[in-house]
Amino acid sequence: MTRRGWMLFAAMCVIWGIPYLLIKVAVDELSPATLVLGRTAVGAALLLPIALARGQVLPLLSRWRPLLVFAAVEICLPWLLLGHAEQRLSSSLTGLLLAAVPMVSAVLVRFGPDSDRLDARRLLGLLVGLAGVAALVGFEVGSGDVLSVVALALVAVAYAVGPLVLSRHLSDLPGLGVIAVSLSVAALAYLPAGIAEAPSRWPSGKVVLSVLGLAVICTAIAFLVFFELIAEVGPARSTVITYVNPAVALLLGVVVLNESFGVATAVGFVLVLAGSVLATSRNRAPRSEPGSARDIECVDLAQPVAEP
Repeated sequence: MTRRGWMLFAAMCVIWGIPYLLIKVAVDELSPATLVLGRTAVGAALLLPIALARGQVLPLLSRWRPLLVFAAVEICLPWLLLGHAEQRLSSSLTGLLLAAVPMVSAVLVRFGPDSDRLDARRLLGLLVGLAGVAALVGFEVGSGDVLSVVALALVAVAYAVGPLVLSRHLSDLPGLGVIAVSLSVAALAYLPAGIAEAPSRWPSGKVVLSVLGLAVICTAIAFLVFFELIAEVGPARSTVITYVNPAVALLLGVVVLNESFGVATAVGFVLVLAGSVLATSRNRAPRSEPGSARDIECVDLAQPVAEP
């Protein structure tokens, strides 16, 4: 990999490792719906003009149905549930639990129309990963946080379904246009609830910066950098960030927010990560054209595509 490729790779590992920290800070003063509105509105305002200037919006109109489904499962539903979950759970634990998204994806692919056989190695990966999730939930989650874990389970399913929608219905469309329009749709969908649940007073500076960080860095800049990463190293290598992001989320949660880190967390993290790698191992797929929606098929298997 070239020096530029390593720089882009490192940037993406950090950029998509910090959303959990920023979400945790933001939901202290904002409702999840208001947070989603702020993030999607600013992200759309930054990306939509670029997509329009490149002529990447009009080609999407004929696929408005799968585009709406993608916006719902990749942005609208998971970002709202993430906000609710992080009102109870730590940012580091949230990031670690969502490291299991590739395992959910492997199961969906196995039982989907384009079934992919679960050999012994992948089955072992699923079992190892489930053991890691069980360790994290059993030792790190309190009895009052069960609903938050359920919310994260739904997030994992949504993040696994999103790439399937992309690959089967939107793969020939420009990726930047898909993301820009999806963010715009999500912003419009959350406009009523986001405004209704907005606080009566302007939030603190750290919350405002968190929302801007999520929208500008973790969404708009993230996708522009990710497209460059794909063009530089190819879609296959770019998926490796999926396995690094949880470590970044864990480190930031412990260092910045003083979140706990115990033996169970370490063991669970290693098992989930190892299970995800084994469960998703496969022969290298043919390289697609850079910048297409297929290129972002792996986006946010660990964060709010366009997030994490």
